Amino acid sequence: MELIPKEQVLKRIQAENPWWKRPHRISEDYHSMKHRAYFDLLLPLVLETSIRRAVLLMGPRRVGKTVLIHHIIQQLIDSGINAQRICYISVDHPIYNGLGLQDLVELFLEASGLSPEERPLFIFFDEIQYLRDWEVHLKTLVDTFPAAKFVASGSAAAALRLKSRESGAGRFTDFLLPPLTFYEYLELLNKGHLVTVDPKEIYPTAPDIEKLNEAFVHYLNFGGYPEVIFSERIQADPSRFVKGDIVDKVLLRDLPSLYGIQDIQELNYLFTTLAFNTANEVSLEQLSKKSGVAKNTIKRYVEYLEAAFLIKVVHRIDRNAKRFQRANFFKVYLSNPSIRSALFSPIGEDDEFMGSLTETGIFSQWFHADVPNHALHYARWKGGEVDIVLMNLRTQRPVWAVEVKWSDRFVKKPAELQSVIQFCRSNHHGEVLITSRTLSKALPVQGIEMTFIPASLYCYTLGMNIFKGRRNG
Repeated sequence: MELIPKEQVLKRIQAENPWWKRPHRISEDYHSMKHRAYFDLLLPLVLETSIRRAVLLMGPRRVGKTVLIHHIIQQLIDSGINAQRICYISVDHPIYNGLGLQDLVELFLEASGLSPEERPLFIFFDEIQYLRDWEVHLKTLVDTFPAAKFVASGSAAAALRLKSRESGAGRFTDFLLPPLTFYEYLELLNKGHLVTVDPKEIYPTAPDIEKLNEAFVHYLNFGGYPEVIFSERIQADPSRFVKGDIVDKVLLRDLPSLYGIQDIQELNYLFTTLAFNTANEVSLEQLSKKSGVAKNTIKRYVEYLEAAFLIKVVHRIDRNAKRFQRANFFKVYLSNPSIRSALFSPIGEDDEFMGSLTETGIFSQWFHADVPNHALHYARWKGGEVDIVLMNLRTQRPVWAVEVKWSDRFVKKPAELQSVIQFCRSNHHGEVLITSRTLSKALPVQGIEMTFIPASLYCYTLGMNIFKGRRNG
């Protein structure tokens, strides 16, 4: 049996970098795609060459990391940087098996004929998590090649971030690329006209709320992945793409290889159960009884699923905003609401699961935010619940609360929202936000100022404000 000769590896590197030849541009498949809004956030980090740090681009599968990298590459070329000085390598390609990061850098320099001292050099490693001890080698590269700017991407967000903090302190800058927000979804599909933004007003308005709701339901079913929103063929069979190409690869390949999980069937069953119950409260006791799996094992699986960016665990507080000593109960949200429709079936506006998926969609916008010293919770006590509460971790007091509804009933009968009123009184809050289906209104109810806004409009506002907050921060 013959080993793969170096010449073949060099040819592969050249094939992955078509911009080395004229015309100096990325492949048409990537070039024809619109930029995600996060392009404007990542580009300055890549261009920052005065500080010796690698950029670690993290995010779940199929949210556009590779496309974003290629759009950055095209921008570098368009800004006048010699295309030969930009290298992209997909680390998980089998031809690179057995090669370390420094081997790949040296092969790039050989293929391009460049000197490692010449500035600038931009080197992109895609899907780096499958390379053993990548964090140690990447840190070494940052120190060894001061003329190069390194950007590495990977799909196991939490695992990558952990290793980044352990081994890359002072040498890595983390950048998280989540699934599409509703704001991004509308912008990519040229449907931004469905929302009118007035800088003088806190919340935008919708000229036609029914049209916006139609887009919102489509977003909940198909909107988290850029590739899906542009393909009617994928939307006709989301299970094949989302479940087969995303969920199954995470459950069958990523998690077992990264964490040494043995019983894939157990993990798959647990995830399917949690996905069906997105936005509902669950407990380790219930999950253990129904599955026959030990509670400690289920707890580990939940941690793994969260590390893989498939779910987000939200912890419970009581009416007085106090954490429970034992976290026996918690809510699990899909990080991307469209996973549910792929696993089961798409839903319509009047579907019984629309309330849960609306809450999941709104929570998924918050996964994009980085609010230091704050955390999202839900409140539940005997006879009452509030869906979303932002807690200040320093003061251990709630900052604000939101009740998520997919109904106009409570705009007409706000006194029925007794749980919300009780929570506000217990925590001395004079105002609260409640989502509706189509109506916007501000009402004083039993001494509490209730602001009602359609859930689709609130979801859009969240995504827009979170993105602009990151851009301006």
